[in-house]
Amino acid sequence: MITREEWEKKLNAVKLRKEDMNTLVMNFLVTEGYVEAAEKFQRESGTKPEIDLATITDRMAVKKAVQNGNVEDAIEKVNDLNPEILDTNPELFFHLQQQRLIELIRQGKTEEALEFAQEELAPRGEENQAFLEELEKTVALLVFDDASTCPVKELLDLSHRLKTASEVNAAILTSQSHEKDPKLPSLLKMLIWAQTQLDEKAVYPHINDLSTGKLEDPSE
Repeated sequence: MITREEWEKKLNAVKLRKEDMNTLVMNFLVTEGYVEAAEKFQRESGTKPEIDLATITDRMAVKKAVQNGNVEDAIEKVNDLNPEILDTNPELFFHLQQQRLIELIRQGKTEEALEFAQEELAPRGEENQAFLEELEKTVALLVFDDASTCPVKELLDLSHRLKTASEVNAAILTSQSHEKDPKLPSLLKMLIWAQTQLDEKAVYPHINDLSTGKLEDPSE
């Protein structure tokens, strides 16, 4: 069994540069869209962000528009940012158009929804089998008077908006040559994985609460 004192000594022997830690924090703030926090952190730490912080505000405006169901506005904002994002990503554009259809159905605009599906989505479904299947699932919402009884009722959940918003957010980040996911959560997952692997070989203090990083003895 490795005591906490011995484990802390081993951990303290690992040298981490403060600049590297600051870069991780800035990467998280930029990727997740915390522009005010990123600006403050830049002033206090001197850490330069990987992208222009002004673009974060624009990216978050797109994400918020999708989350609020204002998909048409979101598409306009994406094109204002970079028209190539949707031009080069047919799957993303289809999902945005699909979300527009879902919002029309949610609002009870049945005729408008059918017309939109036929004019905007059906042609894309003819070219792509996966798109066609997704379109058929979405249109199925119109068959049921009570959406709660529809087999694909999850399309009307707000979680579907969030999924589409995350997809748009990732595409914008990629277009800016930035990782679509922050590095910090990935490192924490690696920590959990490493502890799991070590559990098979030794008894040692764990970090059970990632929010505090506190070492706890196995008996705690």
